[in-house]
Amino acid sequence: MSIPLKHLFHINAPVEIVFKALTDIDEMKSWYTNEISGKSSMNQLINFKFGTIKFIVKVIELEVNKKIGWKCEETSLPFVGHTYTFELDENDGKTRVRLTEFGFEEQDDMYANMNFSWGKYLESLRQFCQNGLFEAFGSSGYRS
Repeated sequence: MSIPLKHLFHINAPVEIVFKALTDIDEMKSWYTNEISGKSSMNQLINFKFGTIKFIVKVIELEVNKKIGWKCEETSLPFVGHTYTFELDENDGKTRVRLTEFGFEEQDDMYANMNFSWGKYLESLRQFCQNGLFEAFGSSGYRS
């Protein structure tokens, strides 16, 4: 049985800005990690690097201004096969973001670590979309 990891939060910016931040490789370098290559389009691979950790995902869903889906294809961490879905909608003048990661079998230390890490990167996404702050992994604004 897979246990989903979920986050729900709001960004005070239009959905188009949030969607672009989640799909434009150059913008992702501002809030996620500054080492990214690939293409954020259907069935394409995106290569993320966090120090020595490589993380390669395939884009499996892409609905403009509504949904982005990834599947982990390769990493040194136990996440191969995990799927990640970002769902966007407008709520009370803000963009509501729902992130769900599927693939965990138990709520162990790795689950807890990823829950914290996603929270940090999602707050970085919010700060980028709302205030133009750059807090990506490897950037000078990164909160380690």
